[in-house]
Amino acid sequence: MKHWMTAVAAGVLSLGLAASAQAQSALNDILDSGVLKFGTTGDWNPMSVRDPATNSFKGFDIDVATELAKDLGVEVEFVPTDWKTLVNGVVAGQYHVSGSASISPARMKAAGYSETYISVEILPFTTPDKADRFDGYDSVNQPEVKVATTLGTSFEGMVREWFPNSDIKVVEAPARGFQEVLAGRADVFITSNIEGSTLKEKHGVVQVPGTEPRSPTPIAMLLPQDDQVWINYMNNWVKLKQAKGFFEATKAKWGL
Repeated sequence: MKHWMTAVAAGVLSLGLAASAQAQSALNDILDSGVLKFGTTGDWNPMSVRDPATNSFKGFDIDVATELAKDLGVEVEFVPTDWKTLVNGVVAGQYHVSGSASISPARMKAAGYSETYISVEILPFTTPDKADRFDGYDSVNQPEVKVATTLGTSFEGMVREWFPNSDIKVVEAPARGFQEVLAGRADVFITSNIEGSTLKEKHGVVQVPGTEPRSPTPIAMLLPQDDQVWINYMNNWVKLKQAKGFFEATKAKWGL
């Protein structure tokens, strides 16, 4: 009898722990509070752009978050973050999900990801007046060339790997590597083909001559690593929206 009661108690405890884990899911928190907290940097045009005058956001990610909140039947709250703390914000529960971020081994150590819905390639850029100084990646990887990048981004690691001989200038958000080049404090920056196209149009930057795209990388949203309930919901939501053409239509809207 004693062993039977012990087994029953253990079973009840297991059910209780399972119920507790279920209750702690971000999905439950979102539905109970009526608010989806969406972390976004506001500095990756056209994915997420913050208007400092109104403190509002617009872009591909913002449309995705708005659609996600609508399907959940809740309001969306945009939580400002930056690249160096993007993962920490998810881990600490400051937001339930982040905006688009490249999938990297370093981030995967601490956070989970949704299914991917877009991919990027990385290119080096400069200003037209400096373009004739360069012809390929090796011409950038020189001690006299200043390469700017933003702390905590996946671009920072790429810059250090691709241009170890260059004079690397790391700036902290909200500063961006491309701003250093536009201001004449650096010669080259790297970014995705997504942002690069908008910077070409807006600021006239040009691709470094003789270079080809590198590091094709899938993009996804960051999620709490141990919250399988929320991860399952997000993965199936992405698949559903892909099947219905939502992502393709949103990419077309923002010129992606």
